[in-house]
Amino acid sequence: MAAELPSLSTTRMARRQLHVILALDCSGSMTGDKIASLNYAMRAAIPEMRAAADDNPETDVLIRVLRFSSRAEWHLAVPTPVAQFEWQDVAAGGETSMGEALAMIADVMGPERMPGRQLPPVLVLVSDGQPSDDFEIGLKRLFDSPYGSRALRVAIAIGSDADYEVLERFIAHPEFKPLRANNAQDLVNRIKWATTAPVKSVSSPSNAPDPVTQLALDADRQRRSSDMVW
Repeated sequence: MAAELPSLSTTRMARRQLHVILALDCSGSMTGDKIASLNYAMRAAIPEMRAAADDNPETDVLIRVLRFSSRAEWHLAVPTPVAQFEWQDVAAGGETSMGEALAMIADVMGPERMPGRQLPPVLVLVSDGQPSDDFEIGLKRLFDSPYGSRALRVAIAIGSDADYEVLERFIAHPEFKPLRANNAQDLVNRIKWATTAPVKSVSSPSNAPDPVTQLALDADRQRRSSDMVW
């Protein structure tokens, strides 16, 4: 009797998955050039995101996007292979419900919503302001979730009004600081880096005791901004 071939679902479950979740500030302070630049930056980053995934063919890179203003909502709720990821523009308006956004991410940071072999997720938080809701509750829920505390967390601070202390607490790494974006070109560069470099770092084998430290050194070069515009 011929040996039974593994089912397609079994084959997929055996592959490593890398979930990348972007949480984007779409509050009223992002209106105008900032939100236009964010939309452009997301579209511009897609080819490099796909190239990073192609360089790691043994890993399924899956994208989700959450936007937050007066409420937090999934902009792309279904984990989507990066090869199929297409950007739909977001609009700005309202307050900055960052705590709610982190709580919603926490809800998917577990084996029920991320079954199979999981690499540490990559979480990218982009904001130009301060939380208008209870950030503490959202952050605690994220860190208490099965995968939230071991996720690789990157933050991009847009302009001079961003709350760097809050973003540093989200990252929670002594050497990994928020990236600063002071203008449209900065934001494009930061989004590209944040959606590719961590993917390469997490999915590549490393003998370093803390691979995030090496990533932090690269991030330090990214933090050098051009002249202030926003």
